[in-house]
Amino acid sequence: MPAAPPAAPDIATDVVLVVDFGAQYAQLIARRVREARVYSEIVPSTMPVAEMLAKNPRAIILSGGPSSVYAEGAPSLDRAIFEAGVPVFGMCYGFQLMATTLGGTVDDNGAREYGRTPLTVSKAGSTLFEGTPTEQSVWMSHGDACSAAPEGFTVTASTDVVPVAAFENDEKKLYGVQYHPEVLHSTHGQQVLEHFLYRGAGIEPTWTTTNVVEEQIALIREQVGTKRAICGLSGGVDSAVAAALVQKAIGSQLTCVYVDHGLMRKDETEQVEKDFVAATGVQLKVVDAEERFLNALAGVSDPEQKRKIIGREFIRVFEQAQAELVAEAGAAGEDVAFLVQGTLYPDVVESGGGTGTANIKSHHNVGGLPDDIEFQLVEPLRQLFKDEVRMVGQELGLPEEIVQRQPFPGPGLGIRIVGEVTKERLDLLREADAIAREELTAAGLDRDIWQCPVVLLADVRSVGVQGDGRTYGHPIVLRPVSSEDAMTADWSRLPYETLAKISTRITNEVADVNRVVLDVTSKPPGTIEWE
Repeated sequence: MPAAPPAAPDIATDVVLVVDFGAQYAQLIARRVREARVYSEIVPSTMPVAEMLAKNPRAIILSGGPSSVYAEGAPSLDRAIFEAGVPVFGMCYGFQLMATTLGGTVDDNGAREYGRTPLTVSKAGSTLFEGTPTEQSVWMSHGDACSAAPEGFTVTASTDVVPVAAFENDEKKLYGVQYHPEVLHSTHGQQVLEHFLYRGAGIEPTWTTTNVVEEQIALIREQVGTKRAICGLSGGVDSAVAAALVQKAIGSQLTCVYVDHGLMRKDETEQVEKDFVAATGVQLKVVDAEERFLNALAGVSDPEQKRKIIGREFIRVFEQAQAELVAEAGAAGEDVAFLVQGTLYPDVVESGGGTGTANIKSHHNVGGLPDDIEFQLVEPLRQLFKDEVRMVGQELGLPEEIVQRQPFPGPGLGIRIVGEVTKERLDLLREADAIAREELTAAGLDRDIWQCPVVLLADVRSVGVQGDGRTYGHPIVLRPVSSEDAMTADWSRLPYETLAKISTRITNEVADVNRVVLDVTSKPPGTIEWE
């Protein structure tokens, strides 16, 4: 299995630990903390408290989680964490765990609340709620409820059915809320979180993306040493920023490998060769592997199998590139021992890499990697969301046309064809995708949407009329979505005029397509990509 990167050096002076109790929101909490310009790290709830405290955290946040505090095998926490003098903020499950551990009462009284819920603040001048409205909307997701706060705590908020929806103990610097302040649906959630950080924990907001760059450069240099690395450059934002970051750390020790696997969008290869090399000056090796990938994907329709095949072939191509680079360097050349990937946290979560999370789909660079990989992985963006990656790219001086590109999956158009992947189907989809991107750019909508996957339903045909004759062609699906971090998303309400132009052009200009449909599904329940 690939070797995990070593722990990051202790660069940040003010560290907030987010204890993950199995919720996908744990990383979102860490992200919100960083938005408040405070450095954060996620640790599993199974980590001994002594190890947590050994990190010298300025504060600790307890995340939500899917369990009931009374369920058999539910995550627990040593009481010592509340007696160490470190400010602690419990959210949802973390709130209930704090309550029961310290002698409060949490029970199943039927007071279930899910989704937007009116919250009444009973102590407006409290540490958490200072300056926020008495009545505010919050995002609840719980079955059990706290009916009595622990001794020494002041109840500061409630709902119609939950008497203790928030409490505070300023003397011990312990705070908690039943809801999720980290999600945007909690209208004053970020303000409450910042009140904990600034007022409750006394932390100054000094952490920026400059810290991310400095931290990762130190980590990369420590990990790679004098050896060489190759980076899988896909043309997307993630791999471009990862490559630029690693190059800043180790310079000419890095060679970028661009695999032209035939699954890219129209003119993608030319853009990578021109724009990225011009922006960074990095050494770039282009490998023509279209035939290899198409042969490997022949006859395969299952999306999970396609992802694994693409991940496997990527690694095999990189191993081939590694051998060629070593041969070019000669006997005196340093070993090419490292593979740089632009893995992001949503990739890890959806591949089952989060604490207690399920495998939604294997990303080619996480769950899709073969077991016998020989490289050690360098993943400097593994704990970041897309918007943070863009900020790091700007910090590194990458041009806007690279930094602001819409996300594109590593497996490329291979997972935007529902059905078998063939050269003919890829060419068809490439043309449709190019038209959609051209019209979105012409309408000035590139920054208004997160991305717009264009999907070919290759195994579906529908009857149409073109040129006064019957046709039996494929449907194309437009999937425009709006998102902040790819963990959740909503479908974008594009102007009808733009949709009409895209539809007309695709059905007129792309052979064998006679229908364009719009995907109006949010995430959840759907994922952003169809496969």
